[in-house]
Amino acid sequence: MDMSFNIAAGGCTSTVFLMKKRAALLLLLITGICVPMEVAFGQAAANENGTSVSSSSPRPSVANIGSLFTFDSVIGRAAGPAIAAAIGDVNSDPTVLPGTRLNLISHNTNCSGFLGTVEALQLMENGVVAVIGPQSSGIAHIISHVVNELHVPLLSFAATDPTLSALQYPYFLRTTQNDYFQMYAIADLVTYYGWREVIAIFVDDDCGRNGISVLGDALATKRAKISYKAAFTPGAPTSHISDLLLEVNQMESRVYVVHVNPDSGLSVFSVAKSLNMMTRGYVWIATDWLPSVLDSLQPMDTDTMNLLQGVVSLRHHNPDTDLKRSFMSRWSNLNHNKSTGASGFNSYALYAYDTVWLTARALDVFLNEGGNISHSSDPKLSETNRSAMNLASLRVFDGGQQFLQTLLRIKFSGPSGQIQFDLDKNLVNPAYDVLNIGGTGSRRIGYWSNYSGLSTISPEVLYTKPQNNSSNNQHLYSVIWPGETSLVPRGWVFPENGKPLRIAVPNRIAYQQFVSKDKNPPGVRGYCIDVFEAAINLLPYPVPRTYILQGNGKRNPDYNELVQAVAQDVKGIDSLVTSNDPIGIQDGSFAKNYLMDELNIAGSRLVILKNQQEYSTALQRGPKNGGVAAIVDELPYIELFLSSSNCKFRTVGQEFTKSGWGFAFQRDSPLAVDLSTAILQLSENGDLQKIHNKWLTHGDCMAQINQVDDSRLSLTSFWGLFLICGISCLIALTTFFCKIIIQFRRFTPEAGEEADVDEIQPARPRRSLRSTSFQNFINYVDKKETAIKEMLKRRGSEVKREASPSSDGHANSQA
Repeated sequence: MDMSFNIAAGGCTSTVFLMKKRAALLLLLITGICVPMEVAFGQAAANENGTSVSSSSPRPSVANIGSLFTFDSVIGRAAGPAIAAAIGDVNSDPTVLPGTRLNLISHNTNCSGFLGTVEALQLMENGVVAVIGPQSSGIAHIISHVVNELHVPLLSFAATDPTLSALQYPYFLRTTQNDYFQMYAIADLVTYYGWREVIAIFVDDDCGRNGISVLGDALATKRAKISYKAAFTPGAPTSHISDLLLEVNQMESRVYVVHVNPDSGLSVFSVAKSLNMMTRGYVWIATDWLPSVLDSLQPMDTDTMNLLQGVVSLRHHNPDTDLKRSFMSRWSNLNHNKSTGASGFNSYALYAYDTVWLTARALDVFLNEGGNISHSSDPKLSETNRSAMNLASLRVFDGGQQFLQTLLRIKFSGPSGQIQFDLDKNLVNPAYDVLNIGGTGSRRIGYWSNYSGLSTISPEVLYTKPQNNSSNNQHLYSVIWPGETSLVPRGWVFPENGKPLRIAVPNRIAYQQFVSKDKNPPGVRGYCIDVFEAAINLLPYPVPRTYILQGNGKRNPDYNELVQAVAQDVKGIDSLVTSNDPIGIQDGSFAKNYLMDELNIAGSRLVILKNQQEYSTALQRGPKNGGVAAIVDELPYIELFLSSSNCKFRTVGQEFTKSGWGFAFQRDSPLAVDLSTAILQLSENGDLQKIHNKWLTHGDCMAQINQVDDSRLSLTSFWGLFLICGISCLIALTTFFCKIIIQFRRFTPEAGEEADVDEIQPARPRRSLRSTSFQNFINYVDKKETAIKEMLKRRGSEVKREASPSSDGHANSQA
C-alpha cells in the first residue's frame, strides 16, 4: 500500500513515500533535498492558515517561466525559435532583470487536449512565475482553472477563443488578437459586398464553436445571418469533409467562412477544388489561419496556391516598423527547421517573441516594487491528494496577484506592434490585413480595424484622424474572385435539389383578370402572373417555383393576412374624410386598415363590396339610399371597373399611394432585388405595357382616369384665353400680309408706265406684274423693312426725274 506525507521544518520541504516491496519497507526521497527556501525563492514563513507569507528579499538569480505548445505544428514551428530568441535577448540585456536570469522550461502538448493538460500540470511543478502558451484554446480553458488556483499568469500568444476573456479566467492573458474582432471584421466584409447569408465551416472545438458564435452575433447587427453551421471534428478524415461540402453545396448560400486549424485547414480547399466549388459564383473567406500557413510555406508551393485562387482572408496586422524588420532579418538564423525547406515564419512568431519580453519587463517592475518570487503549498491540494498524481507538488505563486496586475499595466512597442491591454484584457488597436489570394501569392486589398472598419489606408494613419467607421467610409481595392472574375458574386443560388419558391396567389372571385385559378399549368393565370413570369424569365438563373392558391373561392382572401404569412435569406379624399357618408372598399383590400388606422375613419362607415356588380349598385344608389358616396380602391381595379361599366362613373381627386402593386418576399430575400430590376427592364422595353394592355385596357374609359373635378385646372379651363390669342394672331398676320402686298405693288412698275417705256425703247423687254414669279415675291418679303423703304424712296425719285424732261420737250415741239 502506497503512503505519502509531507515533512516541513524551518525553511526545508521534502516529500517522503513509504513503499512496500518484497516484504520490505523502503524510504525513498522523491522530490528535492532540504534546500534553504530563501536562496531560490525568498524568505517564507507560515501564517495561522498554514500558507506561507512572503517578505522582501534580494533579487533571485533565476526565475523559471514555462512554455506550452505543440512543437511540430504551423504555430509551434514559428513560436519555438521566437521564444528561444527572446529568452536569449532578455538574458543578454543588462537593463532588464539585472542579476536575474530567465530559465525556460518547455513542454510539448502534441496537439492533444489530454496530453496537453498532463504536460501543463507537470510544468506547474517547477515553480514557474508565468506560462507562455498554450496555443490551443481548448487546453487554455482547462489550464486556466489550474492557474486560477495557483495564481500563475497564463500568457497565450495563439489562443484566440473569445470566451477566454471572460471574468471566469482572471489569470489568462491573451497576447495576440481576440477572435471577437476578427469575426466583426468578417461581418463588415459580408456587409460591404451586400451578402445576407453565409455558411460557416469550422472545427467543432472551443475555438471554432465560440468564434462562429460571435460571427453570428456580428452578422445579426448587420441584418445578415449564418444560414448553416457546417462543423467537423478535429482531425476529421477527408471523406468526412467531402460529405460535409457536398451537403453545403446543395444549399442556397454560396458564401463560405472557413474557421479551422492551420494544420488541417488546407484539406477543406483541396476537397472543395475536387468538387468544383472553387469556380465562378462561389465566395470563400478564410480567417487568419490561412495566411499563417502560407507565410510559413515561403517560398509558395504551386500546388497549394492552385487550391486557393480567389480566396479572401484576414491576417494579423503588424505595423511595418524597424523592430519588425530587424526581427525578420534574424529569422533565417533563428529558424530551427531549415531542413524542411520552409521558413516557418508567421505572425505568431512576433506575438510569441513579444510575450517573453512582456513577461520579463513585468517581472522586472514586479521585483523593483518589492515583489518576491516565492511559492507555497495549497492546503486544498494537500487535503485532496489521495492518489499517486502528487498534486501536492503544485505550488501557489504567492506574488501572483501582484504580478498579474503588473502585467496588465505594462506598455511597450515590439515587433508585433503596440503591447498594451485594455480594460477587457485585450490588446489595444486590433487590426487585420485583408488579403486576396491569387497567382503565386497574395495581395493586400485593404485593412480592417475596430477604429475605422474597412479602409485602404493603414490603421496607423487613421489613428491620427477623427474616427469614422460609417458605411460610406468603407473601402477596399478590387478582388479577383474564384473563376478569375472581378464581378462580385451574387452570393446565393437556387439549389438544384432545394425547395421551390412557394408563391401565394389569392383565389379571387372578382376581377379575375388579375389573378385567377386555371386548369392548365402553372395552375393560375392573369395580369399579375404574366408580369411575374416575364420578370422571372429575365433572370440569369433558374427559379424553381410553384403557385399556391389562397382562399376558399367564395370570397376574396385578405391581402394583409397573405403578406403577414410571407413575412413569418390620401390626398384628394379630404372632403370624403370630413363627411359622414359611407365609403365603399373592396373585400380583402388593404384600404380598410388604411382608412381606419391612418385617416381615423370609423369602421361603421366602411361598406365591403365583393365584386364589380356590387360596385355599380352601391354607386348608383348613393349614400342616401343604402349605397356609398365613393369607392376607395387601387387604380388598376378602378381602371378595369370603369371599362366594364360602360363609363357610367369617373374618378375624382388626385391619386394617393399607401401600398403599391408588387410581389411580397421574405425580409432580405436576395430574389426581391433581382426581380425588381427585372420588372424595371420590362417597363423599359415596353413589355410591361403590353401585358397591361392585354389584361386591363377595355373600352374607351381610359381618358376618364385622368379627369379631375371642377376644383382642378385643365386645358379646357383656358379655352377663352386660347380663343382671344388665336384671333389676335390671325388679325396681326392678315394686316402684315396686306401691308407686304401693297409695298410689293409699289415696288413693281405699273402696266401703263411699262408701255410708255416700251414705245420709247422697243428693244428692252419688260415683264408685267402678272409675269412676276412667286419667287420674287418671297425674296421681297425676306428683305428687311428698312431696305424696302429705302428702295421705295429711291424708286419714287427716279420716276420724277424721268417725267420732268419729257414734259419740257413736248411743250417746245408744240410751240
